[in-house]
Amino acid sequence: MPEIRNMTLNFGPQHPAAHGVLRLVLEMDGEVIERADPHIGLLHRGTEKLAESKPFNQSIGYMDRLDYVSMMCNEHAYVMAIERLLGITPPVRAQYIRVMFDEITRVLNHLMWLGAHGLDIGAMTIFLYCFREREDLMDCYEAVSGTRMHATYYRPGGVYRDLPDRMPQYEASKWRSEKECRELNANRQGSMLDFIEDFAKRFPACVDEYETLLTDNRIWKQRTVDIGIVTPERAQALGFTGPMLRGSGIAWDLRKKQPYEVYADLDFDIPVGVNGDCYDRYLVRVEEMRQSARIISQCVQWLKANPGPVIINDHKLTPPSRGEMKGDMESLIHHFKLFTEGYCVPAGEAYAAVEHPKGEFGVYLVSDGANKPYRLKARAPGFAHLAAMNELATGHMLADVVAIIGTMDIVFGEIDR
Repeated sequence: MPEIRNMTLNFGPQHPAAHGVLRLVLEMDGEVIERADPHIGLLHRGTEKLAESKPFNQSIGYMDRLDYVSMMCNEHAYVMAIERLLGITPPVRAQYIRVMFDEITRVLNHLMWLGAHGLDIGAMTIFLYCFREREDLMDCYEAVSGTRMHATYYRPGGVYRDLPDRMPQYEASKWRSEKECRELNANRQGSMLDFIEDFAKRFPACVDEYETLLTDNRIWKQRTVDIGIVTPERAQALGFTGPMLRGSGIAWDLRKKQPYEVYADLDFDIPVGVNGDCYDRYLVRVEEMRQSARIISQCVQWLKANPGPVIINDHKLTPPSRGEMKGDMESLIHHFKLFTEGYCVPAGEAYAAVEHPKGEFGVYLVSDGANKPYRLKARAPGFAHLAAMNELATGHMLADVVAIIGTMDIVFGEIDR
């Protein structure tokens, strides 16, 4: 008889869907996983320690770089924690803008996840479809903040500036004819709110296209149905949040259970799964994109009807306008002091959490009354999910590990911090 031995296999450290560096040490009996040991820390950037060495308002950009697929949602938790310590509330218009961009970010995240997850387990076309819609939303990020990814748009007390009156236009070049540009610019003629409203109207039809490609596709179902099953009790015990928890049938969503900003005034549903497998988590995220489009539409309607300030008027915390800063010496000094020294935050501690696309993203801040945090701790949703890797993968085949990593929707910036 041949002697059969277990073998230890290194999976990674590079993996296209893990967004970063995941090394799994897999103990295998032939093709079957007996133990999966995730090794993390290969990307460690020291974000929390860096934030403790800088004034509060200089670390907003670090938050974007934690989960670099859900940029503004990370900023939101950090900015809310600072606002709780300062005891300030942003204007209602700023709250609506934040909620709208949180949902735009959720759609961006889920499109990235769906494209990469599909590509991972053999579906090529979905990747191209998802990135078509991502491009429009990236243009919104750029129009409002000046950058496509790391926006640094949310500020303690509100947002950096109001929404622009026009969208960037495509221009004719050797790659694009005048006629193509006219077609591409057709929905960019009005304000940014008009463009987002148009997107929210046509996006559900795009989601239908994704579902046509995948939902009843027999290869997709063979790769995801009954893979990585988590019972509701285990999902809670393992600290799952977001779609990983809702996929197991628990309707826990901070937007409903602990509403922040203006979520309590908006009408939307929380999709939940039944079986707690990869397929259910896929269905939950797809339905979340539809619900996000509903929320975005409601925010657009409110923002069109209610102009107003988008940041508080306390210039100890917020900068003077650009016009004042360029024409008035005191304002220039004020601006310089604010961005170099920041402001002192009252001593105390605060925890602020948002329903991030991947789960509960929280920031725990401790202040000793100085102009920089005494301690900052980020609660990353992906960390708890990855910790369950062994439980989810044991007994499955090697190829299923890829599907399980895909369904977790992990990004290593937030896990390794």
